Amino acid sequence: MNALAAAVLLGAISTPLALCAQSTAQSIPPPGAANPATAPSVAAFANSSKSAFTYTPLKVPHLSAGVLELLKLEGEFSAAVVAGGGKAFSSWFADDGVTLNNGQPAVQGRSAIAAVATWNPATYKLSWYAEGARMDPSNQSGFTWGHYDATTIGKDGKSTTTSGRYITFWKKVHGKWKVALDASANEPPPTNGLPTP
Repeated sequence: MNALAAAVLLGAISTPLALCAQSTAQSIPPPGAANPATAPSVAAFANSSKSAFTYTPLKVPHLSAGVLELLKLEGEFSAAVVAGGGKAFSSWFADDGVTLNNGQPAVQGRSAIAAVATWNPATYKLSWYAEGARMDPSNQSGFTWGHYDATTIGKDGKSTTTSGRYITFWKKVHGKWKVALDASANEPPPTNGLPTP
């Protein structure tokens, strides 16, 4: 990258950030041509024969209260499982909850889930983070999805981690959020030495 391209790139990045850092009482001009005469926070070009650049302010996505609630709930679920292992995992499920795991039959019902989710967090760590969520219009059910890591710690102290994707369906049962369905799939192994997208 030559010096001119780097200067243009830095100017294009730093100017909108400088605008955002100003007092919130000042209104940011609408997208369009910015020039020092109309936007004092925009530095004048060293070569005044060049026209001002065009910028577009960043847009922050709006997350509804329901989506934020599901994302928070998913974080609490993951933190509880990291600390409490399989017992904590099964405790979040509805009585009729279901798990679907890679290459295994469905496990139906909280009692059945508790019978198979017996791992100790000292030897098996399951953690995840949500990448998105959707809430139904009634705010009585919704789903989250994201990435998980499952790390097995052997007797020799060596660990093996499997990563993948998950989706969790939530529903309210007597006013409390419970997991209705949790499904996961391992990431495919890398091919030809290239990382998976």
